[in-house]
Amino acid sequence: MDFFTYLFCDWKANRGNPKGKLVMLMFRLVQYVNRYLLLKIIFIPYLIWYRFFVEWVLCIELPRKLTIGKGLALYHGQALVVNLRTIIGENCTLRNGITIGHKKLADGTLSGSPRIGNNVDIGANACIIGDITIGDNVIIGAGAVVVKDIPANSVAVGNPARCLTPTPSQGEGVNVN
Repeated sequence: MDFFTYLFCDWKANRGNPKGKLVMLMFRLVQYVNRYLLLKIIFIPYLIWYRFFVEWVLCIELPRKLTIGKGLALYHGQALVVNLRTIIGENCTLRNGITIGHKKLADGTLSGSPRIGNNVDIGANACIIGDITIGDNVIIGAGAVVVKDIPANSVAVGNPARCLTPTPSQGEGVNVN
């Protein structure tokens, strides 16, 4: 991971959004520190500060072991919860009230966490749970509850989420699957 490349892409994605820039700066720094044992020891106060400030003050849970591609945009990042095993691709947008994580299965165990592709735009108050894959270039509508895979180049809306995709026979029309 090239710290500055990721940071500059994040800052560009959060242009005009000082809170998003601050959170992504702090997140990228904590990720960099997390890579080296000596830095972890030296920066223990920073790791504690990150957890307190970002999670408790700003109400954004981005664990230090989370995998996020470059160019993440945080719009109105309040009440944002992302599980540490989630994988988020490049150039994604997260809004307020989003929950992304695992779910409890019938046998009492926990599922895997979502894998989110590149260029995914997630609307406010969306919930994405379970061992699912969200394809590239997907838009997830506000309030959607996603519990199944979403193919690339789709729009997912509703509870439970369903895909809206153009059909070849209708040209520009929209078909609800």
